[in-house]
Amino acid sequence: MVSKSSPKKPRGRNIFKALFCCFRAQHVGQSSSSTELAAYKEEANTIAKSDLLQCLQYQFYQIPGTCLLPEVTEEDQGRICVVIDLDETLVHSSFKPINNADFIVPIEIEGTTHQVYVLKRPYVDEFLRRMGELFECVLFTASLAKYADPVTDLLDRCGVFRARLFRESCVFHQGCYVKDLSRLGRDLRKTLILDNSPASYIFHPENAVPVQSWFDDMADTELLNLIPIFEELSGAEDVYTSLGQLRAP
Repeated sequence: MVSKSSPKKPRGRNIFKALFCCFRAQHVGQSSSSTELAAYKEEANTIAKSDLLQCLQYQFYQIPGTCLLPEVTEEDQGRICVVIDLDETLVHSSFKPINNADFIVPIEIEGTTHQVYVLKRPYVDEFLRRMGELFECVLFTASLAKYADPVTDLLDRCGVFRARLFRESCVFHQGCYVKDLSRLGRDLRKTLILDNSPASYIFHPENAVPVQSWFDDMADTELLNLIPIFEELSGAEDVYTSLGQLRAP
């Protein structure tokens, strides 16, 4: 969530602290107790997704608990699962008025209703339609559901996303909200993630299809250019092999 006028997200405002997808914790100790973690979140300062590149150092660990996704439906049996980010990947949102906004979504924060102006990335409709034909698609955003859910309702009119995951499904790790693909309940050899923030997939970089961050360039063709790449990946038996071949010079 950033304003149209700048790719940097404003800091220090309660509204933004409530909805931004990423935080940097201050004075984080070594203990992992739930009480201290809650305190860290209270102390957190908002940062832009681009700032998360500094969080690439991590120590992998497994999070216990049940799977984030339900059982695969009969329709999606045998399909690759594609995890798709929302902000700066499919849309760009701002609290400042945007004349050509595709959606205006009212969000209540601390008893006050605020208008969020949402721009759709060029070719997002065509991209999602094709993805829904080829994959089991899952929305996974580090934003709060009170913002991301109504935006996705308006964006995904065709019901492409089989499931939606929000901030509470992320792992808060070294100041970053990380999307741990191992918690989905899907075979990682048949799982991909599309996200503009490398820090979001630092646990599983080999499953990632990177995408450039988008704010307001209406001449952008990134999603259109990705369609043939995903068409090729849709038949992969092992995404690691297929992505390795695509990345090879």
